[in-house]
Amino acid sequence: MGRKFFVGGNWKCNGTTEEVKKIVNVLNEGQVPSSDVVEVVVSPPFVFLQLVKSSLRPGFHVAAQNCWVKKGGAFTGEISAEMLVNLGIPWVILGHSERRLILNESNEFVGDKVAYALSQGLKVIACVGETLEQREAGSTMEVVAAQTKAIAALVPERVSSWSNIVLAYEPVWAIGTGKVATPAQAQEVHFELRKWLFANTSPEIAAATRIIYGGSVNGANCNELAAQPDVDGFLVGGASLKPEFIDIIKSAELK
Repeated sequence: MGRKFFVGGNWKCNGTTEEVKKIVNVLNEGQVPSSDVVEVVVSPPFVFLQLVKSSLRPGFHVAAQNCWVKKGGAFTGEISAEMLVNLGIPWVILGHSERRLILNESNEFVGDKVAYALSQGLKVIACVGETLEQREAGSTMEVVAAQTKAIAALVPERVSSWSNIVLAYEPVWAIGTGKVATPAQAQEVHFELRKWLFANTSPEIAAATRIIYGGSVNGANCNELAAQPDVDGFLVGGASLKPEFIDIIKSAELK
């Protein structure tokens, strides 16, 4: 297939200095496949980025959980893409459902953020996903296609540009709820997303872009999900703070 498995750990708004050191220690000591097999990126809160970056094993990378939509300036409380680049942070998560739903970030705003972050040299984990109401109304693909379209509209149609984007499908109803999309449900949406990329960007971009799944992924369900042909990895929430994150990274060996 040629798409390297990708496992991201989103620590969200969690952790103290001591807790973060313990998590990093577990990651550093874990037996995991080589970086040829799996790309691992962890995303601590902003205040711990430097601590994690300086102490994390060399094969793992660090992501910020958000960044501002344009150049920095008079935007109190925001972090600019330029600041992340200056700190040597290679990745950023954008468009997470918690920011879309709680902070009312629109599709267009997320698209603008992705385009600006890419323009500054960051790599982006771009999140899409539907709510339970949207799924029950049968509009899952309509929703995730609109979210993806707002990103694709601002990204050059080149494989080289899309190689810096990982699409994370995270059904909102499965995030932190303990409910998880069945492997068939995840595969269905990933397949349809890839088909959308094929029709709206290029066959090459569709084939090369990694589409990862997020939503109550844990050590018990990761292998079955990883075995799906269009699931190229995971964006893990709560389980990324626990030792089972190592088991989730190991699921890359199923590819």
